[in-house]
Amino acid sequence: MPTLSRLATGTAAAAAATAGAAAGVLALPVFGGTPSGERLARMQASPQWRDGRFRNTLPTLTQPGPGTIWDFWTSGKAVRVPTEPVPTVSRTRSDFDSPQDLRLTWLGHSTTLVEIEGRRFLTDPVFGPTASPGRAFGVARFFAPPLPLAELPDVDAVVLSHDHYDHLDAVTVRQLAGRIPRWIAPLGVGAHLERWGVPAGRITELDWWDEADVGGVRLVCTPSRHFSGRALARDRTLWCGWAVVGERHRVYSTGDGAFSPDFAEVGRRLGPFDAALVEVGAYSPAWPDVHMGPEQAVQAHLAAHGGLLVPVHWATFNLSFHGWTEPVERLLVAADAAGVRVAVPRPGESVEPADPPGVVRWWPDVAWKTADEVPIVSSGV
Repeated sequence: MPTLSRLATGTAAAAAATAGAAAGVLALPVFGGTPSGERLARMQASPQWRDGRFRNTLPTLTQPGPGTIWDFWTSGKAVRVPTEPVPTVSRTRSDFDSPQDLRLTWLGHSTTLVEIEGRRFLTDPVFGPTASPGRAFGVARFFAPPLPLAELPDVDAVVLSHDHYDHLDAVTVRQLAGRIPRWIAPLGVGAHLERWGVPAGRITELDWWDEADVGGVRLVCTPSRHFSGRALARDRTLWCGWAVVGERHRVYSTGDGAFSPDFAEVGRRLGPFDAALVEVGAYSPAWPDVHMGPEQAVQAHLAAHGGLLVPVHWATFNLSFHGWTEPVERLLVAADAAGVRVAVPRPGESVEPADPPGVVRWWPDVAWKTADEVPIVSSGV
């Protein structure tokens, strides 16, 4: 019979081996880089950095309980994933022979090709098959990218909102690393980009309200109420929205985030906008501090003076408990009540805010609740 000391030694050895294996996994390139040196010093000098991490201006709960996570993986998938192919519009490079004065092409989730005054910007490019560290984990996308990376036209800059897997895809970054002349991101995210092959000289990292000029177009980093993290560490990189400001036109991308007074501040400082790419999906009463529901999306859009509302962050990945079509159904009801103009492009479809199409229902009728829904109320607002 083994002695207690031998059992203790064996247990300690097993624990050390497990910890070593976990550390090895977390060191894999897909989890990105760790900010250090001058980059870390800039982060620590930010007004948003306190006690070793970035903070929101309002109290924010970012971690759902274990029961919530279990329920997500084991229940309610019948209406959360399409049962038929999602209609898409296939695009090629030839469709974008010359940049337009103002055109938005939604490619799925938050990935959008923004053409403004002869410049092109690609927001949160995710062209990989899953929103996760690898194919064996996470959630698969509902449809293939309607514009393959090989067909992507010349882009002046990639613009990133934060480092979550459904917004920052290591596979996509590696494929684009040598093709894109500028990468604009919130503080700290450049460490991930460098590890995946983006030259340091092409990366610009900004704090809230900082801005960069790309060919005469201003990219303004705007606040959002969210969080960050690709592995166990949370909030070691910043999150944000973006205002794309030209001489004649303006576009606002909310990024991910809960409803907050920041939207009104964006509207005061940088609005009105011709159009806004507004997050409308992946909401739940379990995380009211980091995502807003469709009704709040309309209120945020109004506060920011967003112009034409183009919904994003929906119909691409199964990331919450609601049906996959529910965000747009609720959005249209709320927008109609508030008198907000909406365009709902199919993945791959372009929208010109000066002459937007009417809403054409390309998604199927899927049951969704209204009266019995738990209100999405963000704490601290």
